[in-house]
Amino acid sequence: MDFFKLKENGTNVRTEVVAGLTAFLAMVYIIPVNSSIVSNTGMPIEALITATALITIIATAFNAFFANTPVAMSVGMGLNAYFTFAVCLGQKIPWQSALGAVFISSIIFLILSFTPFRLWVIRNIPKDLRLAICAGIGCFIAFLGLSQMGIITPNKDTLVSIGNFKNPHVLFGIFTLILIVFFWAIKLRGAFILGVLISSIIAWIFGIDNASFPEQILSLPNFSSDNGLGAIFLELDIKSALNITMIPIILTFFITQLFDSIGTITGIGERGKIFDDAKDGEKKLGKTLMADATGSALGALGGTSTVTAFVESTTGVESGGRTGLTALVVAICFAFTLFLLPLFKAIPANAIYPVLVMVGILMFMEVKNIDFKDSAIAVASFFTIIMMPFTYSITTGFAFGFLSYLLVRIFKREWDKINLGIIVLSLISLGNFLLIALQ
Repeated sequence: MDFFKLKENGTNVRTEVVAGLTAFLAMVYIIPVNSSIVSNTGMPIEALITATALITIIATAFNAFFANTPVAMSVGMGLNAYFTFAVCLGQKIPWQSALGAVFISSIIFLILSFTPFRLWVIRNIPKDLRLAICAGIGCFIAFLGLSQMGIITPNKDTLVSIGNFKNPHVLFGIFTLILIVFFWAIKLRGAFILGVLISSIIAWIFGIDNASFPEQILSLPNFSSDNGLGAIFLELDIKSALNITMIPIILTFFITQLFDSIGTITGIGERGKIFDDAKDGEKKLGKTLMADATGSALGALGGTSTVTAFVESTTGVESGGRTGLTALVVAICFAFTLFLLPLFKAIPANAIYPVLVMVGILMFMEVKNIDFKDSAIAVASFFTIIMMPFTYSITTGFAFGFLSYLLVRIFKREWDKINLGIIVLSLISLGNFLLIALQ
């Protein structure tokens, strides 16, 4: 175990294993949740279950050996919802083209990871705006979750209205959400997956949403080209993703992954002081970001949306995890999930979508750290957060946020608070609106 430098990092094998198991329990929900969400694009759910587990194993193990940090990687919540509902369903873009966009954005991110670009972003983009983007995406995916649960429904007069609370499907979703919130509030480890499994068992017993017990729990991974991994592996369409109309989508994937990765990885690092070492801290951070980008590019090749560092890795760090051995344990645990295809496939939809709402709540909690006393930050944060769910577009939230920030700074003649980063992103945002106008 000298490879992981356990003694040097003040830890031991037992602590790292416990930390890895803790992180695994906190994030294993991603397999049924991501598969259920992305299957709405037309991709086979069996293929997605296998792909999600496989890319989690590969990306997390790669980070374990390459960066030696206790950061687990998997398909990012938020961007998987954007990929599905905004890009594929909202804009009628084939999932193959959407995967091409994910791949291109990941390659850009990977190339820039070898440069001082990440430090430039941290220094030039106000932290408050990065937090507002996180909160806005939280609102967006919570709105999607509530819509899919039937709690929010379309209304021709008021745009949206409350759903039918007499519908067992809706009531079941509400029950699952309450259960997950309860487990999370009492700080129960594995709150999300426990809530999903308990709700699923209840649905199987009473036949809610036509759910039934799986005929078997275990099976071999499905690699077939019919409905297994072979149906989506290397099926991305890079050529169509290079169309000019795809630029806003590629930028959204890139900017969101950039801010999400930097915020999540540095946040995890702060909990365990992983990147504090003057000698190796910056090197570890850079390598973890490279692993993040590499995982995302590999994920697109394998048929998944953007792969990113998982904030649930924090639970492992809080349990004492300090090295890549923690991440390796997570990867090994996920290897066993490859054989649970029938179980994951049998989980009903409304045991899944409440997780979107809960993740949205956690992301929205970032607003507590935004400085609303600053008028430019207040206006920009408001538009960033509110426009994402209202326009069904993360891209539009970015654009309104950066442009309004720049305008308020100009109005107040606060020239010292306008830097190149803000100007570039504002021009990109303006270009996005011009593309929309010309379509």
